[in-house]
Parts: sequence; C-alpha cells; structure tokens
Amino acid sequence: MRKRVIGIVGMPGSGKGIVDEVARDLGISVVIMGDVIREEASERGLEPTPENLGKIMLDIRREGGPAVVARRCVPKIQGSPTDVVVVEGIRSLDEVEEFKKNFHDFTLISVIASPETRFQRLYRRKRTDDPSGWRDFLRRDLRELKVGVGSAIAMADYAIINEGAANLFKRKVRDVLKRFTQ
Repeated sequence: MRKRVIGIVGMPGSGKGIVDEVARDLGISVVIMGDVIREEASERGLEPTPENLGKIMLDIRREGGPAVVARRCVPKIQGSPTDVVVVEGIRSLDEVEEFKKNFHDFTLISVIASPETRFQRLYRRKRTDDPSGWRDFLRRDLRELKVGVGSAIAMADYAIINEGAANLFKRKVRDVLKRFTQ
C-alpha cells in the first residue's frame, strides 16, 4: 500500500492538535511525533515535565541524529490502516527529508499563529509540558527554533493561519485535507 503522508509543522500552541482532530474526523490516520518523546520519557522513568521532555528531545537528536524522531515514526506510518496519514509535530528539514525519502507522496503544511495567541492557548490548555508563564513559553519556543522548526515552517507547501475562531480554522483545515483524500 502506497501512503500519502501529510506533515504538519508549527510552533507549540499553533493548532496542530486541531489538525489531528479534523484529520481523524475525515478518517485519516494520525501519527504524533511528540509521542516518541513522551514514550522515551516513560522508558527512562521520567515525568513528562517541560524540562524533561525538552531535554529528551535534544538528547535523542544528539544521540541518533537530527532525523531520529522521524525515523522512529516511519514504521508507525507504514503500519497505519489508511492510505493517507497525517504526521504531526515535524521539527526540522532533516525530518522532512527523512519522510520524503520513505514516502514519495509527502506534503508539508505549516500552522501559523502569533506568539501571544499561542501562549494564551498553551496557558489555558495546561498539559504537563505546557509553560507556566511567559518566560517558560519563550524558552520552549527558542528550544524549538534551535532544533529547526522555523526552517520547516518556512519551507512548507501550504500554510494555514490560525488566529481566529476554532470553527473557522477547522473549516480551513478540512478544506485542505479533503484535497488529499480525493
């Protein structure tokens, strides 16, 4: 079975999770790259705090190379039950290249939102790895940029702005994803 893979890149809080939700509603499988980091934290017996997850994200890339997380996702994508798969949480052009090497039908979509909007979303969401304040938020953004997320955002095939109401963003995402399922 030949997979059509749609990569999703965006800064924390940009709305990648909503893309996942819409994809699932359309019957598209979703692989979340951050789950690789959370699985690694669990294997190491570490709590999924922002500090631990950030350190693990950098450590495994240092140990296994910049595309290690993408390589760990390839079997998950190959084993997914659908022809179209969304892979959420791309962080670098190295990861993009790894996916393109393994899946010739690969498209990258960036999700864009302003820092203030993203901070408010993360602060309200309160996931264990979300920032507790503005300083933590900036530190996380800088760590993500250091890994290369900004370059991947800049090189995306499509960009979807997420500054308004959630239902409008969902409609935009649905329209874009439907192009890949037809």
